[in-house]
Amino acid sequence: MSPFESFAQFREQGGYDINGTWYPRVTKIVEIKSKPALYKFYGELKSFDEGERIKQQSASEGTLIHETIEALLMKQSPVIPPSIRPAVEAFERFIEDKHIQVDPAFVEYRLVNHKERYAGTMDAMASINGVWGVLDIKTSQSVYRDYGLQTSAYMAALEPDFPLLATRWILRIDQHQKCAKCGALLRSKGGRDKVKLPWQRELKAHALSCQHEWDGLVGDIELKEFPNWQHDYEAFLGAKKLWEWEHEDKLKQIGYL
Repeated sequence: MSPFESFAQFREQGGYDINGTWYPRVTKIVEIKSKPALYKFYGELKSFDEGERIKQQSASEGTLIHETIEALLMKQSPVIPPSIRPAVEAFERFIEDKHIQVDPAFVEYRLVNHKERYAGTMDAMASINGVWGVLDIKTSQSVYRDYGLQTSAYMAALEPDFPLLATRWILRIDQHQKCAKCGALLRSKGGRDKVKLPWQRELKAHALSCQHEWDGLVGDIELKEFPNWQHDYEAFLGAKKLWEWEHEDKLKQIGYL
């Protein structure tokens, strides 16, 4: 959160009021960690304002996919906009093929860790191959290690009430177009087109000079497990301590410190 935010904004956007007590949000706490990939993204653009516009539009597009997927997990029948249909249909095929089970009661599930004093909203609790765990949905272009901080905080908060919870997964949902001539991939997000070239040397050399012919949009699904949540949780608590130090004045006003 920006140091220039008002106290009211900080309180509303940075935490949850639960039964008369304010708890900081997990997602806000982990923002304290630096993000080299994000710095690289801004460095490739003409201006900071351009980066903010792309980031905001990307967030809106990601939210649309996220909310549609959550509605499906809750056994609802959402209207699927054509712009995200390839990603959503790929998701539906994936969970059916992998026999992923999700309890609708634990979709968008609010959780609290009273001991360490934080709260969050878990995307879903799922069973994959008979193992129960936290399922976190992302619409990024990669699965980043940073996601482990967020999901470890969820695991620690849930552990006392759900002793059978054993692991956590990141389910990345995206979509792209493929060049019919060279195999390069085109990802359009936030109004910005980004081409990913094949990694093989011969194909990459061909792709660099290719006059691309893009096929239609197709969904892109990736599931990655992060079983060792306790190690990430130690890092999360460290990030939380730094976040509390950074926002000490506002947290004292709230009565949190």
